[in-house]
Amino acid sequence: MASNPGGRAALFFVSPALLAIGIFFFVPVIAALLLSFTDFDIYSLGNFAYARFIGLKNYLQLVQDPVFWKALKNTLYFLLLGGPLSIAVSLAAALMLQSKLVRFKGIFRTAYFAPVVTTLVAVAVVWRFVYHPRFGILNYVLSWFGISPVDWLGDPNWAMPAIILMAVWKNFGYNMIIFVAGLQTIPDELYEAASIDGAGKMQQFVRITIPMLAPTTLFISVITMIGYFQLFAEPYVMTQGGPLNSTLSVVLLMYQQGFRWWNMGYSAALAFVLFAFILAGSAIQSLLQRRVAA
Repeated sequence: MASNPGGRAALFFVSPALLAIGIFFFVPVIAALLLSFTDFDIYSLGNFAYARFIGLKNYLQLVQDPVFWKALKNTLYFLLLGGPLSIAVSLAAALMLQSKLVRFKGIFRTAYFAPVVTTLVAVAVVWRFVYHPRFGILNYVLSWFGISPVDWLGDPNWAMPAIILMAVWKNFGYNMIIFVAGLQTIPDELYEAASIDGAGKMQQFVRITIPMLAPTTLFISVITMIGYFQLFAEPYVMTQGGPLNSTLSVVLLMYQQGFRWWNMGYSAALAFVLFAFILAGSAIQSLLQRRVAA
């Protein structure tokens, strides 16, 4: 068998990266998977001998836990309402920035993208003031229309919509930049030919823009789904999962079980159940992407 010096050289150069990935990714993932089959808790931290193998007990307990189903329902609610809303706002902002009537596009892009790179704690301080039941700006504006003040973060019916509104405002700028890049790849000749044929702006948007943006939209849908499934920071900072667990997400429940109650085995089981949901969603969207590409 002939030697391959080039292959050995390539392996030599990539081996540090592969070693780092193996140590800091695969080893922790495998360890967490094994952990999910044990009753690992705070006592086991001092002595691993206290950790016992309990098989699927954590997963069976999870299925029977009403708090888990509440957290999953909240997460899906956040995903199904906040995801499409975030994508729609991102697309609208991108279309506005691509309009020939808009000037100072660089300033608008910077302003719209600024919330993405802003610290969530700083954002939460501002939005908690916006949502304040007595002195908040939002209730002040609603009072102009004769609407009574709403306890946005204290009412179980309004807490999650308030979180969604803040999340959309903070995150839409990232998807907007991707949409802008996608819009720039659409040839202007298509719009010119459609205009000559008598197509209006709405027809051009439906017949040209949406089909040409299909791969970009699908990619944004995938990354938005993955990000929104991992809802944690917003409810953790704003509501701590309350009121009455109305903003409790799966990741926040996982954090509480693992780092507040020290049920590390149960927390690991939650992590892999969430991983299964994300994997299933990504697989479905991958199939859709193949159909679009075909």
